[in-house]
Amino acid sequence: MRLRVLIACVLAPAVLWALLPLPSSGQKLQAKIDRARDQVERKKGTERVLSTDIAAYSRKIDGLEARQSRIQADLDAKTAELVSLQDRLRDERARLTRLRERLQQSRTQLARRLVEIYKADKPDALSVVLNSDGFVDLLERGEFIQRIAENDREIVLGVRSAKSESERTEAKLDRLERRQQRVTAIVLQRRNEVAQVKTELIGVRQGKQNALGAVREQRHEIEEDLEAMEAEQAKIQAQLSGVPAGPVRQGSGALIWPVNGAFTSPFGMRWGRLHAGIDIAAAEGTPIRAADSGRVVLLGWTGGYGNYTCVQHGGALSTCYAHQSRYGTSMGASVGKGQVIGYVGNTGHSFGAHLHFETRSNGSPVDPMGYL
Repeated sequence: MRLRVLIACVLAPAVLWALLPLPSSGQKLQAKIDRARDQVERKKGTERVLSTDIAAYSRKIDGLEARQSRIQADLDAKTAELVSLQDRLRDERARLTRLRERLQQSRTQLARRLVEIYKADKPDALSVVLNSDGFVDLLERGEFIQRIAENDREIVLGVRSAKSESERTEAKLDRLERRQQRVTAIVLQRRNEVAQVKTELIGVRQGKQNALGAVREQRHEIEEDLEAMEAEQAKIQAQLSGVPAGPVRQGSGALIWPVNGAFTSPFGMRWGRLHAGIDIAAAEGTPIRAADSGRVVLLGWTGGYGNYTCVQHGGALSTCYAHQSRYGTSMGASVGKGQVIGYVGNTGHSFGAHLHFETRSNGSPVDPMGYL
């Protein structure tokens, strides 16, 4: 008796341990699904942040573009001013050349006249010349001007005028050249600013768009894996339950749910395009029921939908069932609400057995959740 009690005490913990539930493959799959869903949500959060950043940078880009327009207008004005200055410089250089030629001619005439005066042997004029302190002093001395003839006076005054005007033109030309240099520097600076603004615009926009595109691509890959795992989970659940099709599931709307399964994807934009229905995960071969009575108006392979059936109900409403493994009705047949019209499959563009269910009004997709 004591031996039996001792054996029971020894074996009891082992028996209890054996009876404890061990992590199943279904639990592991659910953990993967939960992790994938969490990753999808994190990616969506990152996308929202990047979209907000892009919107903020777009506003900044609008401001930079306005600034670029102002710089371009200033650049155009400075360029026009530079062209005008260059025209003036050409005119002033040509004028200065003419003045220098005129001055040289006047000096030549004056020199010739002085020689004539010297040869005429007029000591009083010669004494003025000899007593002058250089050529400039000679021109300034009033007694010289009083002693030469009227023609000589015109020559001297012409030399004075040409020399004075030449000096003024030289000074003016120097100012214009300095101004031209300043305007040229401003034009170059403005051009550099325009180039820098364009570089900033391209860099900011491209960087954010690249980041957003990468995150979206990663999310799409995770969502594809998630869809496949959810379909596999539904298949496992259906196999474990041993019930091919559950009871009719009636929601709050006029339609019944076509299959009993996990709701995995809503109606709306997905992966950059419209997801025109909802996805319901179910094991392959699960019967699909007509959501309402009506007439089969489309039945056959339809691109990414795979095996596809559409039932026209009263009014403008119709329902459609995609990715079927096989059909349970025929083209033109009348079906009743809850009647089996097909079986869940994985045909067309699908990553796991599930039903893609659509509601259409006058042929246009509408959210099925408004009818279920």
